[in-house]
This record gives sequence, C-alpha cells and structure tokens, in this order.
Amino acid sequence: MEIVLVRHGEPEWVRNGLSVGDPPLTARGVEQAKITARHLATEHFDEILVSPLQRARQTAAPLLALLDRPEVIAPWLHEIRDPGWDGGPAERAEQAYAEMRRMAPDDRWHGLEGGESVRDFVDRIHNGAEYFLAERSVSRDDHELPVWTISEPGRRILLFAHAGTNSVTIGHLLGLVPTPWEWDRFVIGHCSITRVGSIEIGGAHTFSLRRLADDEHLPAGLRTR
Repeated sequence: MEIVLVRHGEPEWVRNGLSVGDPPLTARGVEQAKITARHLATEHFDEILVSPLQRARQTAAPLLALLDRPEVIAPWLHEIRDPGWDGGPAERAEQAYAEMRRMAPDDRWHGLEGGESVRDFVDRIHNGAEYFLAERSVSRDDHELPVWTISEPGRRILLFAHAGTNSVTIGHLLGLVPTPWEWDRFVIGHCSITRVGSIEIGGAHTFSLRRLADDEHLPAGLRTR
C-alpha cells in the first residue's frame, strides 16, 4: 500500500497587511500546483482526497481536471484551527507564533491562545487517520511495534493537505510518538510530495518512509516553504 501526501501550494496569508483566514493560492502557488499536477498525472491512484481548506482544494484542482476525477473532501485533513485572525493585522499572528516558539516544550501543547490546542489537533488527526484507514480495512495490530493488517496492500491513495496534517499522519503511519512541534519535525515545502509505503514483515505489514517532501519536480525558483 502506498499513501502519497502533497502539501498545498504557496498561500496568500497576508493581503493589504491583514491576515487571511482561509487563504487562496498566490500566483506562484497556482503555478506550483499546475506543475505538480502534470508530474502526478501519469500515476494511478485508487483514491484522491482533499482537505476542505481553499489552499488544498486549489492545489488539487489541476490534477483532478487532468484526470477527470471529482473532488472528494476529507474533513479530517483540516489543518490546525487558528484563533480567528481573518481580517486582523498580520503582525498579531506573527507575534503569537514567535511567542509560541519561545515556550517550554510541554507548554507548546497548549498552542495559540484562542485556537485549537496542539494536543487536540494531534489527537484529531490521529483519530481521523485511524478511522480513514479502518474504513479501508487497514488496522494497527495489538503489538508494541507499529505492525498493521492490510487487506489490499496494492492500494494507492493520494492526500492533498497541509504541513501539520501531513506530518502527524506520517507519524501515525510510522508509529512515532507525537510531539507539540510536528510542523518542525518534518520540513515540508509547498507542493512537495511525501510517499509512505507498506512492506511485509512476517505475514503482517509496517509502513516505510520512502520519500519525504520531494520538490525536485519544481524549478528552483518555485520551491518555497
């Protein structure tokens, strides 16, 4: 089984000095998405699922158009929810993130004041990933090691989402202990492609990180974070 995770293209987080809550892609982000679509269009995917946020949907749109596939929204792929900065001064968000980076490790579980806590976000993605996999007859064995039962090991699924959701999902598949800095554990650029595949071990399966945040399909001038 292979799960391919794509981060959205570059978003327009700030417009006229104000924060944009659910931003669209920038012109550069649109170009990143088009190039990524052409790169992935030759591959077969049994399913393509998309985060409900605008930046992920706009990133997936060119590939879905090339393949003539419908958009399928997966609500559990929603990125961590911010405190509701839409329309507020961009400096407020920048200051809040700077303050969080100065927090002690355990304190970072609380996240940004007024937003979804990192603890709740990590739990939400782990639960969402577990349910998503269970619906496809993929379940974690009762074992201290990250061993799985997979009924269709040849299945290929493509997810368009975010740095946070992709990072936590990768950790879930690999059996990593969650941290309150999942965005920093893996460096995932815009429109980069991560591939996690299953390998058979003694009649069961485990997941292997085959490629992390690959952006070689993008010209150097279009590689952003």
